[in-house]
Amino acid sequence: MRVLLVWPNSHNEVLGWGDLGAIAEPLALEYLGAALEEAGHEPRILDLRLHPRDLAATLADFQPGMVGVTAFSMHVRRTKEVCAEVKAWKPTCRTVVGGHHATFLPEDFFTPHIDAVVVGEGTEAIVALSDAGERAPPPLPRCWLRTEAGHVCGPAGANLDDATLTALPSPARHLVAADRHRYFIDWMSPVALMRTTVGCPYRCTFCSIWKAVDGRYFTRDIDAVVEELAGIREDWVFLVDDEAFINGKRMVRLAKAVAEAGIRKRFFTYCRIDSLIRNAEAIEAWRDIGLERLFVGIDAISAKDLDEYNKRCDIAQIEAGLAMAERLGIEIFAQFVVNTDYDHGDFKRLARFVQHHKIRYPSFTVLTPLPGTDLLPDFEKVTARQADGRPDWDLFDCQNAVVATRLPPAEFRREYRNLYHVFKGAYVQYREHSIFIDDSRTPLLGAASAQS
Repeated sequence: MRVLLVWPNSHNEVLGWGDLGAIAEPLALEYLGAALEEAGHEPRILDLRLHPRDLAATLADFQPGMVGVTAFSMHVRRTKEVCAEVKAWKPTCRTVVGGHHATFLPEDFFTPHIDAVVVGEGTEAIVALSDAGERAPPPLPRCWLRTEAGHVCGPAGANLDDATLTALPSPARHLVAADRHRYFIDWMSPVALMRTTVGCPYRCTFCSIWKAVDGRYFTRDIDAVVEELAGIREDWVFLVDDEAFINGKRMVRLAKAVAEAGIRKRFFTYCRIDSLIRNAEAIEAWRDIGLERLFVGIDAISAKDLDEYNKRCDIAQIEAGLAMAERLGIEIFAQFVVNTDYDHGDFKRLARFVQHHKIRYPSFTVLTPLPGTDLLPDFEKVTARQADGRPDWDLFDCQNAVVATRLPPAEFRREYRNLYHVFKGAYVQYREHSIFIDDSRTPLLGAASAQS
């Protein structure tokens, strides 16, 4: 079967990068494409962030029997529009939705235009749906199928484990060969994405990663990681592990294997501040094979917010981690989550903290009750709503306050935007880029929080 895999553009295309530009490869779709190819199907990927007007032409040219769309919360409305357009083009074409939002709130996609909604890891379901062809598919694990009685969910299915993760085929990067030169994260261009682990054992309240994997942490076989890395042509590689340096000893072994294979890349990855302190040896090992930057979720600069976010670290550790990174010669891309209870003084203290610690590349997001997080599981405090009473998902981009703020809304927004004006020197070189989010963290599940 011909299967078109779509990464949607959104109506409000900003998610946590502020004035930085980022259009990173759709890794989740590349994994799905690889699984489909291995099963004998013919996939194609359409990245609507780069080709926003090409859906109709691609449908007419490729003639898919099925269209799959992945979606963060801010893509809900656009995803429904894509599926409606597919059905208008050919009512018999099967439509499937997966990703972060579908994993936690599949009911938002229970419409006549959507035939299946996949919860969690999607390779098994996308292959099974393709194998069914034009026949009605049987009940599938973690998959809601549209019936005359409504959408009905299949059995629970097996959980992800290390062996399953390692056994997955390498992402089908050739499916976006024509676009690879256009994928970038600020000056890292072109940049490739890959991951060596999935999951995070921590319990930050604003993050849904641990909910998606039940707080577990899965690792790929080191030889498989090195083999995949050797096939990546891009100089820059963003390791999209949800938390790469939890297991320091493993990361030292992996760095050694990469070096022994003669692979030299320029690496960027995520790292908690306490992981940085605890695993300096691993950071050094990766620095020696090309690690230049760490994306560190500092997130809060007060004991109150650190406790509220369940960060399990303190200000002294944050300062020690920043000092250690400087000693190691590693650039810090620092993420801060702005609490909606900030007043004018809190904004000033955050700006002073960034300036005092000479953080060259700060990034800011607004605390947002994304699906799957512990913040507001029933959304009772969400002020941004649609006519039907559901949250206005277009605004769940981590750049808009969707719950009440302590400051008047206009003042909060002005103070928040001013953070980027204060530190605009770090971003001025990227102004020519449009602002997009990548499908980078927990790509199989598509269930990661963009706030950390």
